[in-house]
Amino acid sequence: MHKYIILIFICLSNIMIAQIYTPIVDSISMRDGKKIAADIYLIDETTPRPTILIQTPYNRIFFRLNLPLVGHDIEDYGYNFVITDWRGFYGSSAANVPGYKRGLDGYDIIEWIAQQTWSNGKIGTYGGSALGKIQFETAKEQPPHLVCCLPLVANPQMTYLEYFPGGVYRTEYVEQLDNLGFGFSTWLLNNPYYNLQWQFVENNTFYPSSINVPFFIIGGWYDHTINEMLVFFNAMQEQSPLSSQHKLLMGPWVHGGHGTSQVGSCQQGELFFYNACNWNDSLSLRFFDYYLKNINNGWNDEPVIQYYQIGDNQWQQATHLSDIIIDTLKMFLNVNNSLTYTSPQVQSQYESFIYNPADPSPTHGGTTLRQDLLQGPYDQSQVVESRNDLLIFSSSTLDEPIRIFGRVKINLFVSSDCKDTDFAIRLCDVYPDNRSMLINDGIKRMRFRDGYTTSDTASMTEGVIYKIEITLPHTAYTFLAGHKIRIDISSSNYPKYDNNLNNGKQMYVAGDTIIATNNIYFETMHPSSISLPTIHANNINNFSSHAYETFIIYPNPTDNSFTISNFDQIKSIEVYDLMGKLYQLPQGENININHLENGIYLIKITNMYDDVMWKKLIKN
Repeated sequence: MHKYIILIFICLSNIMIAQIYTPIVDSISMRDGKKIAADIYLIDETTPRPTILIQTPYNRIFFRLNLPLVGHDIEDYGYNFVITDWRGFYGSSAANVPGYKRGLDGYDIIEWIAQQTWSNGKIGTYGGSALGKIQFETAKEQPPHLVCCLPLVANPQMTYLEYFPGGVYRTEYVEQLDNLGFGFSTWLLNNPYYNLQWQFVENNTFYPSSINVPFFIIGGWYDHTINEMLVFFNAMQEQSPLSSQHKLLMGPWVHGGHGTSQVGSCQQGELFFYNACNWNDSLSLRFFDYYLKNINNGWNDEPVIQYYQIGDNQWQQATHLSDIIIDTLKMFLNVNNSLTYTSPQVQSQYESFIYNPADPSPTHGGTTLRQDLLQGPYDQSQVVESRNDLLIFSSSTLDEPIRIFGRVKINLFVSSDCKDTDFAIRLCDVYPDNRSMLINDGIKRMRFRDGYTTSDTASMTEGVIYKIEITLPHTAYTFLAGHKIRIDISSSNYPKYDNNLNNGKQMYVAGDTIIATNNIYFETMHPSSISLPTIHANNINNFSSHAYETFIIYPNPTDNSFTISNFDQIKSIEVYDLMGKLYQLPQGENININHLENGIYLIKITNMYDDVMWKKLIKN
């Protein structure tokens, strides 16, 4: 309910400047005779046009205040929109049939649209999160008039590790899903171990070979779906019949759903990424124009993968994720709470901390979903690192950047005086002003140290040292010179993850809590370490000065013209507005923009090495 209150507040604030849409309200018959509620937005009822379909479980009526991508300028963009409530939700609540495949509804809706006089038979789909997930389910059914799909922060596969990373229940995530009406918690809590039911679910929600229309997948490095999404995109590139037509955009974005941080917003947590603002919408419209309107706008020549390297704050590109050559840089936990390139030389060395389940280390930002929690990168120094229930290990100040791409792995040697406990990691970037900005986090429940089936699990024995590995989510991050690399080690991160009661008994039921003394070892025989997937030197030239900082736009802001430094090294320049419209500009070193309206524009620069970089220009 909180989500809708927030949406109403945001949308009402726009009413003063834009009239509320009044759609055609209809119901569409499905193959089983049930009715799906639909809002239909038409430019006119006589001219056949392409249609963008959105299927939502979050109440279609909220789109009446503001359509995605086009806002209130539907006539300017030339698309009809059809927005439907999922079967079992809101206007379609009476259509609920337990276990019914929602992808079949997507098929029936698309084919119904194709038969209408206002449709030209070309339908694309759009939406994020659950609205993205159902696009995969619809595409799997292969409706003949589906042309392309654009899911944001979404993937189709439901995996055990999505809900139990490291064997630990994702408390706030599932609570929010329950609040939104999905009701997963009962089944999840009845299946806390990997079993045949999980195997069936994972196999039946993984179908890359069934995707036979182009997908443009948009994700964010601060989004909780990142791991499963990248796995599925890789599989689509290998197994889909249209493997060469799928594209991926990875920005410095959160999952969204509430607050100021959304996919494409300039602010993400406590950081700002101005050259990533709204770029998702710009590319989305180009994608739809290319496939639904047959406009030759160069979409097919866009990089297959565009990703944002946080820290450098640059857009990079690749054809396959595997093209990004990775080395491994290992750093060791060492004396004086340091991270060093040399392994420990001390025979006996460890540090201890106390974990009290009644007073857990608090979640402060990160890949959260619940409405009352912060999303994205936040400074951990005051809320988390000021407590006495964790250990902090930091590198020395970096003399040069360290660029990582992939999944950081932490190998710890640990012990405890309890039969079961958790070890939680937060990976942080320490700024010169001592802010400790969260990059991502992970956790491991000790009973699952050898695997996730019931036969894998075992209690701990006091005094025994165990080796565990915690693998963090994917990221693309640069620790800049003058910064430090840091890991925070605790035994909780609540309410993101369930609190371990430390009693070694049945999980997720009430019981006695035990205060644990947990130990981290960093000695000759037990060298705890962190493995960083660093970008190979062959890829580093993509971040060098010739690829980015050489080109400076000035004056910026400007009121009539601009110039770009080192103009003789530029192969081409293109200027787009935030909605992705390409403007024809006069050629030459001094570029006149008197004819453009005031606002923000994105400048696409291709240099002589065919590196592509984006700059922002403000016209006032």
